[in-house]
Amino acid sequence: MHIVETKIKGVVIIEPMVFGDERGYFFESFSQKEFEQKVSKTLFVQDNESRSKYGVVRGLHFQKPPYEQAKLVRVVKGKVLDVVVDIRKESPTYGQHVATELSEENKRSLFIPRGFAHGYATLSEEAVFQYKCDHYYMPDYEGAILWNDPKLGIDWLLTPQDIILSEKDRRNPLFSVKS
Repeated sequence: MHIVETKIKGVVIIEPMVFGDERGYFFESFSQKEFEQKVSKTLFVQDNESRSKYGVVRGLHFQKPPYEQAKLVRVVKGKVLDVVVDIRKESPTYGQHVATELSEENKRSLFIPRGFAHGYATLSEEAVFQYKCDHYYMPDYEGAILWNDPKLGIDWLLTPQDIILSEKDRRNPLFSVKS
């Protein structure tokens, strides 16, 4: 496992060691021991999976205190642009975001610590997205930010006419970045 630091401390890209031959490939997608040694001592308690078609934007979602979630996300089919926004008010990177491509080809994972909003855009015909969470989902503590808030300046790599949103994500509130 190779760790790639991002511009936001704690948000890391994980590149697995992939072994391939004429039969196909093999890689270890997760090892608790190695993850704790190289990334974070995090105990994951829930695995989730979603399937989306081209143009779907999901997010930006988060869990409010005291039920914030750290996540380990990856794509098993297709390609997405994965986006995380730092919503920790005391953080020097508050309001900043990291965007990275996750795909079945690059087999990367992204670790998102607690205190971040998360979303992704489906860039392939279809994408199957998997993620681990370190806290159970609590609907009463769900929060969200409008995906296209101009203050965040996120380029979702999709044209406006191709974007597909849930009704709920269309109504998410704006994010106010501190000056």
